[in-house]
Amino acid sequence: MRKRDESMQPARSLAAILLLACVSVSMAAQGQALPQTDATVPRNDAASPGGTGNAVDLLETKRDETRREFETLSKTLSLSTDKTKEITAAIAALDKSSANIRQALIDSATRRKGFEADLKAGENKLAELKVKEDGIRKSLHERRGVLAEVLAALQRMGRNPPPALLVTPEDALGSVRSAILLGAVVPGMRAEADRLMADLKALSDLQAEVLAERTKASQAMTASLEEDRRMELLLAENDKQSRQSSAELEAERRRSQELASRASSLEGLIGSLEGEISSVREAMQRAREEEERRNQLTDAERRKAQELAESGVPDKNRIAPAYAFSSLKQKLTLPVEGDLLRSYGDPDGTGHPAKGITLAASAGAVVTAPADGLVVFAGAFRSYGQMIILNVGDGYHLVLTGMDRVNVRQGKFVFAGEPLAAMGEKRVASATALALETDRPTLYIEFRKDGTPVDSKPWWSAKETGRARNDS
Repeated sequence: MRKRDESMQPARSLAAILLLACVSVSMAAQGQALPQTDATVPRNDAASPGGTGNAVDLLETKRDETRREFETLSKTLSLSTDKTKEITAAIAALDKSSANIRQALIDSATRRKGFEADLKAGENKLAELKVKEDGIRKSLHERRGVLAEVLAALQRMGRNPPPALLVTPEDALGSVRSAILLGAVVPGMRAEADRLMADLKALSDLQAEVLAERTKASQAMTASLEEDRRMELLLAENDKQSRQSSAELEAERRRSQELASRASSLEGLIGSLEGEISSVREAMQRAREEEERRNQLTDAERRKAQELAESGVPDKNRIAPAYAFSSLKQKLTLPVEGDLLRSYGDPDGTGHPAKGITLAASAGAVVTAPADGLVVFAGAFRSYGQMIILNVGDGYHLVLTGMDRVNVRQGKFVFAGEPLAAMGEKRVASATALALETDRPTLYIEFRKDGTPVDSKPWWSAKETGRARNDS
């Protein structure tokens, strides 16, 4: 009998392997956790160029699913009382000079946009991992029938083992037949078992990566929430620096809205605002006087000022752009972290070429000033939602629309990188935005030179990331 048992060891071992594998397949199909391993992730046929289905659409679907997961998770997070007190104390201890407050705002907005970039990268990574995971699960599910048949055959062989040659010589023919059968079947079954175990290990690795990415996303959301609170307190402090009374600000706001309701075009709106709103007119006059002062500097003084600005620390109390806007090509950073949906000149959905670019952003994303400029307008305009118009000098105006909440007032000079507004939860339903295939909030950016829209592409940095050259 010992000979008989030893002859069956390979078959029984393989049966045990396949039994474990089939149990694991069942667990994987039900979404249960699998043991952690270090296998290499196999190629995902569904997502590969030669695979079945549209890989691009599948990836986009997974990305949308992940984005909704992140949005749901973000709504469940909140700051602890201790963390809120810590942030409040830090703001209270800050030197309340205008330059320091604004620099703190720029730093806070930079960190916030960094967290948004991390979340965007996490969305893409999780989407890719989910596509790979679905491919492995599909492969496992499709092979369950074959694996079940193999296991059943091995179980039958175990219940009726082949005879041992040395026990009853009459059974020699049966032993030979069994040996031939096992010799033909076992290698194929073992190869299938090895492939299955490799897939299960790969699935386990993917699940571990997904968990790690979700943890990183949660940490980024919490950090972003802290920056939200810090920015809120800093904006409140910044408002206290205003030289105008609340009554004057309210009167100007009403006058601006009246002009906006009567304007038939952006060009007309800008002209009326710069001519009739006292805070804008006075700020423009101060900027012109500053430009004249700079023009009167000696060559040595001008070189010194240029060197200081080039070092990244232009005058913190400036009331005019640190640089001529025409010199900032390939230096500016996009005002919001997002995906480019429409470029200048693309069809805008109304039968005309787009006069600006459109970015899809995350809900609540911070919007920053691309360059130094004077806020000519900040408020609602027609169906565009909240709009901000910046006079950045050299005859250029920057128009931003589609935000939900504006944090600046007209007549104020802002630095590059300073937070201006925040995006809403969904896309603003303007005529051109309705043609976009997204429900995400969208930011429209238009550059105008002497009243005429121009392509903004030459101004954005090559990677469209990093700090603008005229950041503080």
